[in-house]
Amino acid sequence: MSNLRDIYLEEAEDLFKKMESSLLLLEKTPEDSEVLVADVFRSMHTLKGSSGMFGSVNVADFVHNLETVYDQVRSGTALLSKQIIDTTLTSLDHLKKIVLDPELKDEENASNHQTLTQDVLNLLQTIEENPITVAEVANEEKTTYHIHFKPNTRILQNGTNPLLLIDELSDLGKTRVYPYFDKVVENEGFNPENSYVGWHILLTKEPGVEPIRDVFIFVHDDAQIDIEELHPSDLLSDRKLSAMLPENDFQFETFELSTARKFVDEAYEGTQNIKIGSGRLPKIESPDEAKADEKGGDKRVFKKVKATQTVRVPAKKLDELMNLVSELVTTQASLSLFTESEEVSGLQSITENIEKLTRQLRDTAFGMTLVPINNLFNRFQRVTRDLSDQLGKEVEFTTDGGDTELDKRIIENVSDPLLHLIRNSLDHGIESREERIAKGKPPKGQILIRSYYSGAKVYIQIQDDGKGIDPDKIFKKAVENGLVGKNESLSRKEIFDLIFTAGFTMAKNVTDISGRGVGMDVVKRNIHDMRGEIVVESEIDQGTAITLGLPLTLSVIDGLLVKVSDTSFVIPLMEVERCHGVSRSEVVNEFNQLATIENEQLPFVDLRKEFRLSADEERDFINVVIVKNRGAKLAVAVDSIEGEYQAVLKPVGRFFKKQEFISGATILGDGTMALVLDAYKIIEQKELKSRTLAS
Repeated sequence: MSNLRDIYLEEAEDLFKKMESSLLLLEKTPEDSEVLVADVFRSMHTLKGSSGMFGSVNVADFVHNLETVYDQVRSGTALLSKQIIDTTLTSLDHLKKIVLDPELKDEENASNHQTLTQDVLNLLQTIEENPITVAEVANEEKTTYHIHFKPNTRILQNGTNPLLLIDELSDLGKTRVYPYFDKVVENEGFNPENSYVGWHILLTKEPGVEPIRDVFIFVHDDAQIDIEELHPSDLLSDRKLSAMLPENDFQFETFELSTARKFVDEAYEGTQNIKIGSGRLPKIESPDEAKADEKGGDKRVFKKVKATQTVRVPAKKLDELMNLVSELVTTQASLSLFTESEEVSGLQSITENIEKLTRQLRDTAFGMTLVPINNLFNRFQRVTRDLSDQLGKEVEFTTDGGDTELDKRIIENVSDPLLHLIRNSLDHGIESREERIAKGKPPKGQILIRSYYSGAKVYIQIQDDGKGIDPDKIFKKAVENGLVGKNESLSRKEIFDLIFTAGFTMAKNVTDISGRGVGMDVVKRNIHDMRGEIVVESEIDQGTAITLGLPLTLSVIDGLLVKVSDTSFVIPLMEVERCHGVSRSEVVNEFNQLATIENEQLPFVDLRKEFRLSADEERDFINVVIVKNRGAKLAVAVDSIEGEYQAVLKPVGRFFKKQEFISGATILGDGTMALVLDAYKIIEQKELKSRTLAS
């Protein structure tokens, strides 16, 4: 039962996301209101049904009232207003809480439930007192379908209630339902757990069989389902035909397609009805074929449908899988070392195959942990809407690249930093309507959040068209706070980086949204904890763009294994441009610490000196690894280059916490430890040291 409730909560969460997304789209694209309102209504109906099955009466009753509001909107007797959308969004927030507290044991939930229930009932009362007269939809815009639904005998034992499916069909439009029994069962042979009934259903709705198929999507293997277009019009609204149809659903032993067509022919005095197409649900496994209908003799084409099947897996199990894969990678490295040291016939071939399979398994397991970043974007849509209303600003929030995928742990960790940046754009970046008009800007501000791949990283950019950041004001404020010297020379990038200093703020007033001088330093620290980077670009009165660069995964990386003295290091391969073996006297300028490699002068770092690893005499011949990050390059001197290595990343202990150029550690195949270097931090430290020496 606990497992089923977990599934219910997961499905409820999906429905909440879908409804919230549709409601926000309704405000942006009212021209699509018919489709979006239908989506919201269908999601509410599903949530009500599943909540009722689990005995969550408070949830089911509350959703029923909301569903009634949208039924009125869908039928055209009420207009979708901002008040309805606001109330619905607030109600969704409440429902997210009470699905976890169905008995309303929490006093705050109980109080909110009473208040919001009354708000929804007030909406219904207003709609009933002020109905909207809508012109009747043209008959040609409706289509009448005949549906034959005959469940397998054992369908009830699978937990499926066929009556709920018929109820869902009635939500799509007008229906007439005719049940039948395929055979009489003697008392001694009757099994109450079996199903002995089928249904012939007439349904009038907008043209299109896909919504009908969606109703039966989970039972197409457990039932015979035939969907046929009976007539391209609203037959059930035709008085002549309605008068001929049997009032008692059990009057006919069967109301199959041929019987339905006979009634239509008689009602229209033999008028020929053109059958536009078949709506029979195909089996997933059925090949392409044409079969003749045994009764009607018409041809029905069965097309093979390629469905994408998904399985819900708890996040904990994925984490366990990644941990096991990580251990396998380490064990495989040990096997490779053993193979190199032992001359065993056939072992080399086996080791190579295991290495290949391990890499494939690693990539597959890693792909399973990737989540579309669009899940975050949908959440920010709602935040932007609510905060812009609170601030009295008109803001259009747009997204791009929502299908970009990231490790689910990175998405979890980057959510709060992104939220803080968006709040800052709304509060500090976007001007008021009056200010924008005075500056010749459109009255509605723009915030764009986009994501894209570049190399082995994912970049997320938050961009607004607001007032921008004035570097002169930042520098002046930093001097006042004692963060920099008055005569200190800083680049534009370095000035913008000051906003990430702890306690720094340009806000004149403290608000509930921002302005306390906390947050931006935490944003930068959180991004760096994920081996990421953050860059600010801004132009006065044109806007600001803040770009986050993030790794695809936090678990396993491809690295370059190097050695300095007897200590091993791993440099992420995505940050390595090339390697060289050169003479120290030819390339190193000890005065300004520059290396000339292939006629290119680069800043130079000797890891032996940086880490004070050994007092051994310096060797004339050195190995140089050229690392790069966002256009900046650095030459790193090491004693030896061991080759590529799959590094399973582990967090470092407290002794390395303050060493920002160390992003983690890994266990090598021989059981020793190697530190993983952060090229971005090494380059940043080198630039800082160069500026200090220059000043």
